[in-house]
Amino acid sequence: MSDPVLGLVSLLVAVVGVLTGFPMAFVFIFVALLFGFMAIGQQVFNLLTYQFFSLMTSVELAAIPLFLFMGYILDQSGLMDRMFRALQIMLGKYKGSLYVIVLATATLFAAATGIVGASVTVLGVMAAPMLIRSGYDTRLSAGVIAAGGTLGILIPPSVMLIVMGPLVGIPVSTLFAAAVIPGLMLSGVYLIYTVIRCQINPKLGPPIPYTGPPLTLLDKLRELCIGVIPITVVILSTLGLIVGGVTTPTDAAATGAFASLVLTVLYRRLSWKALGIAVIRTMEVSAFIMFLIGAANFFGAVFARLGSGQLITEILTSLPVSPMIMLLLMLFLIFLLGGPLEWIPIVLVVVPILLPVAHSLDFDILWFSILIAVTLQTSWLTPPLALSSYFLKGVVPQWSMKDIYLGMIQFVGLQALVVLILIKFPILVHWLPQVTGLAD
Repeated sequence: MSDPVLGLVSLLVAVVGVLTGFPMAFVFIFVALLFGFMAIGQQVFNLLTYQFFSLMTSVELAAIPLFLFMGYILDQSGLMDRMFRALQIMLGKYKGSLYVIVLATATLFAAATGIVGASVTVLGVMAAPMLIRSGYDTRLSAGVIAAGGTLGILIPPSVMLIVMGPLVGIPVSTLFAAAVIPGLMLSGVYLIYTVIRCQINPKLGPPIPYTGPPLTLLDKLRELCIGVIPITVVILSTLGLIVGGVTTPTDAAATGAFASLVLTVLYRRLSWKALGIAVIRTMEVSAFIMFLIGAANFFGAVFARLGSGQLITEILTSLPVSPMIMLLLMLFLIFLLGGPLEWIPIVLVVVPILLPVAHSLDFDILWFSILIAVTLQTSWLTPPLALSSYFLKGVVPQWSMKDIYLGMIQFVGLQALVVLILIKFPILVHWLPQVTGLAD
């Protein structure tokens, strides 16, 4: 068996191992060691050491624990509750208002944290009881919370984009700038979809008038400012600094973590228990992500050393199809893999395989990377894995998995629509990096 074919067999074995439920990091390491030793002998152990030690020297990946800490501090602080209440006071009297409030809160939270699990959990805890009491449609409610929570995978500061940057050879700051408009487009499409459906069928989202003490317009504006300003400060201290070219993503992550901590103290929401939970969660998730990145990098290095990536590139580029059809086929592959797999193995293993194909077809790599990022959002909403469904089920156990799945699937279609729009109009990806001077 030739080395390239041996590499393809290793990829198949790794996918089967992941699907059987074994920890992904150990699957990648074991398979890479086994097949690498068969092909290159003891050099595979040197390659393992090199991949893990080179990972430890990456400055850009240092942003991951800082952004995670920022998100978990905001999660523990309760500041999102205040913002949700402020938006409810302003918009509650309109049909479908709770959907709009959930999506607006999700968008701001995504721009402040970049953590999908925390976003879905917080939105579920805050919004689900009110949606249920207000008689909102279960399936649409579940879809709005799950889809809104997944915005954190795309809207900066996105952990996925931090991981993807070094792989595709594009600065993380440029990826962040390129992802802003597509992320806001997704949020806008979700919002328009829910509002239109509620206008057609008001039973899906009836108005929820404010029933508290009478408030003047000035009082409502004050509540809105108090609720939104903390999150806005965090966004400006992270995304604003990155897009403005003031700091690197790592420096901005440190600034955002500090800002979220200071705001939590100023609003008297910080406790030793909350701080301890945030620190422990940050350590756990950071260790998991970094170990998995190292394992996947090692597997990818062995895969490349065997020449399997080059073989796949030659096969795909020899197909008698146009570049646009090839692009759609690659994105469809990402979509299919998003069902059984998380985004991490797809980004770390599959994207490096497809990247040479994109280069050979003269695709703009920034545009191609954002298309992959938007498509990967479906991995959180597409059964059977659909991690958002499990986060949501955990905090809203009275909702059936069937209703949660049916609610999420309709938003997968909206994501596909946004992908098609971005394919047709690449300027939506390039405009912000160009005007901010972050374009390559």
